[in-house]
Amino acid sequence: MKKTVFIGSTTLDVIINVPALPSRKDDVNIQSQAVVLGGCAYNAHAILRLAGLPHVLCSPVGTGMYGDYVFKELTALGIRPFLRSEDRDNGCCYCYVEPDGERTFIAYHGVEYTFSESWMSAIPAEEIDSVYICGLEVEEPTGNEIVSYLTHLGASHSPAIYFAVGPRIGNIDIGRMEALFALRPVVHLNKEELLGFTGADGIEEGAKRLFERTENTVIITDGAEGSYYFDRTGLHHVPTEPVKVVDTIGAGDSHIGAVIACRKRGIPYREALEYANRVSAAVVSIRGATLTPEAFRKIPQPRIQD
Repeated sequence: MKKTVFIGSTTLDVIINVPALPSRKDDVNIQSQAVVLGGCAYNAHAILRLAGLPHVLCSPVGTGMYGDYVFKELTALGIRPFLRSEDRDNGCCYCYVEPDGERTFIAYHGVEYTFSESWMSAIPAEEIDSVYICGLEVEEPTGNEIVSYLTHLGASHSPAIYFAVGPRIGNIDIGRMEALFALRPVVHLNKEELLGFTGADGIEEGAKRLFERTENTVIITDGAEGSYYFDRTGLHHVPTEPVKVVDTIGAGDSHIGAVIACRKRGIPYREALEYANRVSAAVVSIRGATLTPEAFRKIPQPRIQD
């Protein structure tokens, strides 16, 4: 089996539990805090790592106290950092979590959001069957390097591209978006992102509009309602089981990671989303975005059709 390349960030997440988001001039005492590895690409790749599927985490690591933490934690997990910058700091993300589990991010972007086509191209193209990208990296000044890399890779090897557009979808340069859409990626986003980007009144119309631009499957997550996928046959709903939410950090990342893991094994989209819903539910049931191997093994596996 060939590899999935995860292009994106690995960062330090500072998870801060608060009774409510503070207003201007407030003086708020936090309830608890924790420091863990995070970043969209790291969170998504973790599902393939737990599943034992081949992948490459294409994520630069910087210097400074955040970079040192990320490097130490990756090394402890047996993950060799793809690239270590000697002259730029790593960033971090402050994750404010309210009692209902909803999170608000305040991020400091460092070298983990900086990319170069030259070092991404060092991954042998013949070893790649799929690529994950996130809108946060595409938005950054070097996002054009990612687009150029995918364009050249697609011209020679046509890997499956999974594009998790993220909450800042409206900030991505429209030219980059059109170039990515021309590569026919599987787009993964939540309901709010879909409706905000397409201007549609509902999921079906929004998914149809996006499908018409990419000509490929569109996946939409919708919290407790589960998820949807839109393909040439229309919109399909995949419900989920209710769970107690601890925090929603990494819910979408783990969902797309699980979808990729299934698709690499030839599992159809409905069964893939059923499994992704279960994985995402397990993630929101814990603090942070990373499942332990023990917790991952408890998740019922998808059905593989003969």
